[in-house]
Amino acid sequence: LSEEPFVADEYIERLVWRTPGGGSRGGPEAFDPKRLLEEFVNHIQELQIMDERIQRKVEKLEQQCQKEAKEFAKKVQELQKSNQIKEAADIIQKLHLIAQELPFDRFSEVKSKIASKYHDLECQLIQEFTSAQRRGEISRMREVAAVLLHFKGYSHCVDVYIKQCQEGAYLRNDIFEDAAILCQRVNKQVGDIFSNPETVLAKLIQNVFEIKLQSFVKDQLEECRKSDAEQYLKSLYDLYTRTTNLSSKLMEFNLGTDKQTFLSKLIKSIFISYLENYIEVETGYLKSRSAMILQRYYDSKNHQKRSIGTGGIQDLKERIRQRTNLPLGPSIDTHGETFLSQEVVVNLLQETKQAFERCHRLSDPSDLPRNAFRIFTILVEFLCIEHIDYALETGLAGIPSSDSRNANLYFLDVVQQANTIFHLFDKQFNDHLMPLISSSPKLSECLQKKKEIIEQMEMKLDTGIDRTLNCMIGQMKHILAAEQKKTDFKPEDENNVLIQYTNACVKVCTYVRKQVEKIKNSMDGKNVDTVLMELGVRFHRLIYEHLQQYSYSCMGGMLAICDVAEYRKCAKDFKEQLANLDKNILHSFVQLRADYRSARLARHFS
Repeated sequence: LSEEPFVADEYIERLVWRTPGGGSRGGPEAFDPKRLLEEFVNHIQELQIMDERIQRKVEKLEQQCQKEAKEFAKKVQELQKSNQIKEAADIIQKLHLIAQELPFDRFSEVKSKIASKYHDLECQLIQEFTSAQRRGEISRMREVAAVLLHFKGYSHCVDVYIKQCQEGAYLRNDIFEDAAILCQRVNKQVGDIFSNPETVLAKLIQNVFEIKLQSFVKDQLEECRKSDAEQYLKSLYDLYTRTTNLSSKLMEFNLGTDKQTFLSKLIKSIFISYLENYIEVETGYLKSRSAMILQRYYDSKNHQKRSIGTGGIQDLKERIRQRTNLPLGPSIDTHGETFLSQEVVVNLLQETKQAFERCHRLSDPSDLPRNAFRIFTILVEFLCIEHIDYALETGLAGIPSSDSRNANLYFLDVVQQANTIFHLFDKQFNDHLMPLISSSPKLSECLQKKKEIIEQMEMKLDTGIDRTLNCMIGQMKHILAAEQKKTDFKPEDENNVLIQYTNACVKVCTYVRKQVEKIKNSMDGKNVDTVLMELGVRFHRLIYEHLQQYSYSCMGGMLAICDVAEYRKCAKDFKEQLANLDKNILHSFVQLRADYRSARLARHFS
């Protein structure tokens, strides 16, 4: 049936020959007219079904053809119309330029009609651009934008594009991420529509910053600006950081000649009112927060801070104390409390660290060193003076006099904690302050202030350690006075001495070993050796002067030698050898022997 050309007689002839009993009488099978008729009827039905199917297909194709014909005609009509717009636009544009040169008094009516037609056509073009953008017809938008390029309303066309681009763009909770995605999408599209894509993209970004982001930032900051300084500073830092991160992403795009300056100005326009007085808010908050941290700590100890004084009187007391090592004022009982807290220190350093980070981000580069120095001075005030220095003053006042009995020496605990705090303070100075001031004149000022503070602290630590060592020696004197008997070295029964060392020696050595352990735990490095050496010298002097108070029998002398050996063994902990005595000292000990005088007389008479 599908062969061309179709011949009906040939088709029927082939059908007859294929049908059994359809051949001539002389064929291999007898002619069967009924069978042939039945085959024809069946075949005719099949052909009718095929005809209906083909007819439906033809009708469908005809409808599709008609639809495509209408669409094509419509498209042709639109293209023709579009072309007439272009032609009309060209004409009215030229007329508009000519009309500018005509005198108003003679051609006012003509000029008015041209202006009206110019305005109407301009509005039609903008409306057409708007509709094409909503339909997503990039090619049509490009055509209309090209026509509008020479009209005054071209900028309005750009404004329409920017406005419609942002419809539905801010659906997430993160406006900065939404803005980045929007700009990336427009960046891919804008070059296919406008002849100056970098200008259009820059205008979109400016619109996003000056309207959307500025409004968002204002809503976030104005709520807490006066009521919650902590939240205000955190929000300001977060919003400024996210805005600058967005700016960094936008640097990838072509925005014209100096995009760095362009984006910086946009950021400044949003935050300028907040950054102008940032450091005042920062320092005010840091002071109040630091004061609260300290007060909360002292309240937890049920402690009312003592006034340690300032100015001339305090300076005079300090000079007297340095030269005489005398306790000035009554000694107080601190009950073992150092009034130093590592938790307080960590909290103060953490607050200051965050302030340095905000200062680095929010300060103008020219103001950064000065602002960082202001934060540093607050740290010095509250950490070094109000906390550490106060603890040192309190610790010094708590050191008992050297002649006190059973004195509890807690100042070494103050030394230990102060040493740890100094390390933390120094680490923050190097890690967080130095990068902000390293290339400015403020560096030397900060280093000098740090040096003065540390020297002042070290001076008080030295004073306290010196007085603590005096107390240790005083305690040893009390032990020796209470425990050492005259009969220890001149026993009544020379043959019945059963002890290896005297009781006084045992107790003194036990006490000394405990104090040496405390010193080692309280200090590090060369400080341990220095303090132990000083203690050793004083210990040596004490034992030397103590042993010279007694006279010795032979057996008592042996016992004294055992005591000295034990003292030497104890003194090894702080590298002091009691045996290294010069001959004069050794001779003075020999003179203390009970038989020294009689032996000398015997030598004289002999």
